[in-house]
Amino acid sequence: MSDQHKAALAEGRTEGRVVREYLEAIRSSRGKPGRKRTPESVALRLKTIESEIAGASPVRELELVQERLDLQHELGNMESKVDPKTVEAKFTEVAAAYSARKGISYAAWRAVGVEPTVLKKAGIGRGV
Repeated sequence: MSDQHKAALAEGRTEGRVVREYLEAIRSSRGKPGRKRTPESVALRLKTIESEIAGASPVRELELVQERLDLQHELGNMESKVDPKTVEAKFTEVAAAYSARKGISYAAWRAVGVEPTVLKKAGIGRGV
């Protein structure tokens, strides 16, 4: 394998990683239907669970333990959520080349939630 080929593979991996991180940030920033949870509301529910476990039946204790684990995981995800704006600059640098190499259209980017202003910054037009 030539050095040029190795460099192209490395560039492709880098572009893919940047695109994946941006799309994951978009997905995680979208809200879910219903009332929004905050770290404070999750912490409050965790505190309530701790007090309920003491007098719970074995089956209810099992359910509460699982809810506690789910909430702890959710709280960890809340704290590590990436804002799309923080990875947008890198995305706009690589998106046009990635699109050309992978044959991805403007419409496909829009369908997964990439805003038109971001696509314009990246140099991806409607005709692409």
